[in-house]
Amino acid sequence: MTDALRLAIVGLNYAPEEIGIARYTADMARALATRGHAVSVISGKPYYPAWHVPQEWRGGWRKSVEDGVAITRCPLYVPAQPSGMKRIIHLASYALSALGPAIRMARRDRPEVVFCIAPALLSVPVAWIAARLAGAKLWVHIQDFEVEAAFATGLVEQKGSLAKWGARAEAFLLGLADIVSSISPQMVAKLHEKGIAPHKTIEIRNWADSTIQPDPEQGAAYRAQWGLQGKKVCLYSGNIANKQGIDILIEASRRLQGREDIAFVICGDGPNRARLQELALGLRNIQFHGLQPSARMGELLGLATIHLLPQIPGAADLVLPSKLTNMLASGRPVVATTEPGTGLFDEVDGCGICTKPGDADALAQAIVKLADDPQTCAEMAANGRERSVERWSMRRIIDRLEARATLLARGGGR
Repeated sequence: MTDALRLAIVGLNYAPEEIGIARYTADMARALATRGHAVSVISGKPYYPAWHVPQEWRGGWRKSVEDGVAITRCPLYVPAQPSGMKRIIHLASYALSALGPAIRMARRDRPEVVFCIAPALLSVPVAWIAARLAGAKLWVHIQDFEVEAAFATGLVEQKGSLAKWGARAEAFLLGLADIVSSISPQMVAKLHEKGIAPHKTIEIRNWADSTIQPDPEQGAAYRAQWGLQGKKVCLYSGNIANKQGIDILIEASRRLQGREDIAFVICGDGPNRARLQELALGLRNIQFHGLQPSARMGELLGLATIHLLPQIPGAADLVLPSKLTNMLASGRPVVATTEPGTGLFDEVDGCGICTKPGDADALAQAIVKLADDPQTCAEMAANGRERSVERWSMRRIIDRLEARATLLARGGGR
């Protein structure tokens, strides 16, 4: 182990949220604490993906020590229907709420490196102030390019002046960092396009859950519970929001109504779920279920014959879906909607089939191809499992992060 570091993380999402960015931020904090580093976290109250703060978490700031990590959870505004402006207010409320705790943490704990997890870029100034007060280095980690994603998904109308000011704000905030990381080669390349010098960037991938195994018996309990025995299950599990483009799954299921052996399962929560259920009215080959407990993740992923990973056009290199890592680890093939040349295409290629975003006919045909070709299905599944081990080992990724943080804290420039 390297010499112990004093580290701080400013990140909106954290456990007990079970999916998305929260899982990786919490895993990172716990792993670094387990290695002997002093880790402090300033997060928001849990609300995602339901966009609702549970009653037991409401109220003011709350402090705790969990798994060796000192956590301050901050109150924030959470809109029930997160439109573009409401999301901006939501993110700004976290930044304002986190400022006081960040200043106190900086003066008390004197961290050597302050991580800021984006989203939300609006909290970068909070992390920068904390870093300056502590004499620390600032590390900004990009989980997705939220400014461009907001335009791509229609959350914010892309007009000339608004897009220009958004790009300028993003460039300014990223320029405050001593180092900027992201989760795929394409997203790191995008940082270079945005003017971040290569020596100030590093790829830090999201990792696969080591407990996920390609067990053919996994999923039997869910099949019995949901009446899916004998079905080839096409599974989408995760957040149900704009950038996923999940509408196409409804259209694909409509095209495959005649295939009684194929069933679609959409499992999760989010602001678009009610609308999707309305679109699916009358379809007998599709089921909706809520977010499942993280302890049953292996069972849920094992339910799938085929994993589905839709994305809207234009979003592929703005975010690499974190759910992909565990899909591949489960030893099932993936059908994704993305264009050649994107990061998502490169990760899925050989482990599944990629179809053009928005083309429901192509998606349905890809599903049929895998459903009717067990050998190809098995080969792609095995490739996916092998890739998850090679590219998404948590130990190796944390090793890389720890080494760079040590170099940064001890005065190494590059």
